[in-house]
Amino acid sequence: MSMIDIDPPGFQPPRPIAGEDGKRHTVLYGDYSVFSVFQPVFSVSHRRAIGYHASLRARDVQDRHVPSHEVFTQAAQRGDLLELGRLAESLHLGNFHAFASHDEWLFLSLHPAALMDTVYGDALLASLKALGLPPHRVVLEVPEQAGGETPRFAMIVDSLRRAGFLIALGGFGAKHSNIDRVWHLHPDIVTLDRGILAQASEHSHLERVLPGLVSLLHESGQLVLMGGLATDREALIALECNVDFVQGQYFAGPGVEPVQPQVAAVRMDELCAALRLRVAERERIQQARLAPYVAALEQAGALIGKGRDIAHATRALLGLPETARCFLLDASGRQIGDNVLPHGRASQRAKRFRPLLHSEGASWERRPYFIEAMRAPGHTHVTPPYLSINEAHLCVTASIAVPAASGMQVLCVDINRETAVQRQ
Repeated sequence: MSMIDIDPPGFQPPRPIAGEDGKRHTVLYGDYSVFSVFQPVFSVSHRRAIGYHASLRARDVQDRHVPSHEVFTQAAQRGDLLELGRLAESLHLGNFHAFASHDEWLFLSLHPAALMDTVYGDALLASLKALGLPPHRVVLEVPEQAGGETPRFAMIVDSLRRAGFLIALGGFGAKHSNIDRVWHLHPDIVTLDRGILAQASEHSHLERVLPGLVSLLHESGQLVLMGGLATDREALIALECNVDFVQGQYFAGPGVEPVQPQVAAVRMDELCAALRLRVAERERIQQARLAPYVAALEQAGALIGKGRDIAHATRALLGLPETARCFLLDASGRQIGDNVLPHGRASQRAKRFRPLLHSEGASWERRPYFIEAMRAPGHTHVTPPYLSINEAHLCVTASIAVPAASGMQVLCVDINRETAVQRQ
């Protein structure tokens, strides 16, 4: 029957009815048999499944697959959505309880309407008690956009947490996501939106941002899950971002039985080996590209130590193709003189950021290139890529601390990142 048929007068919507399909609990709804599937969530560090995300599948009377969202669309049109949702949840709990497991979490995605129901938590706790499942075995995934900023929504989420449930914020990074949402709701887990991964897979500059986002969430007290992983590249991005949990077809698809432990262990070992090779190759390429700059910086540092001025000492360094600027700091991190620029290489970008170009007397004492150089005088330090304040432009900075007549000085060179250090 069609999902959008107009019901005749006096029509009563089909009531969801619990059923059995062998050992598997089902829900019969009209002409559809609805059942649970569970996709494992893996811990990268533990190399095994630490939970299962429940979702619905549906088949019609001809045993053909029907998208589950169509079943819920029909339920919504017939005023049956809340009851079907509750039965589906009970279905997931019963089927999960039948798993031969003791510690894994059950991830349940909550519909905003169910979440805003004040008796939802009590009903869920009653269902768990009947099955003998403690609430700390259940992770309630709250849609990132649900509930707006209403105090009532935050209170409901907090009451569920106090009842023992873990809270996950789903779809973070989609549309109008805001880090304030994380700080407001204090979820235990944040699930990154699949769109972030898709964009990072296509654009290297977005891939570079992801580790920082994951680090920010970690510092805010959240574990991070990245789902939707389908390829080697996506899985490697997830591992390099240092996410805690991963999920996706690449590791295991949804099923009705627990995943075998060795599935994750073998995949994780393969990925970690591939990531080590990837990082080692990237570092090799980076070192090869930066070698001329490091050698020229060390030569310039030796000249600075002999009393030569920075313009003369850095002449060879300024002649290298990706040198953006050289500058000299005193022992307190204060810049001595202005930046020294390559002759005739001022960019349009530099002109646009002209108020930031002149840096004589600026204090760089908190910058890693100063701190690390002063920790190990005579040794060159190279920063990871970062945004230079001079042109709002990605660069790396190489630095070396050398003794001079007036005390220790730190010679620095900014190197444009675009060709000097590329991610592979």
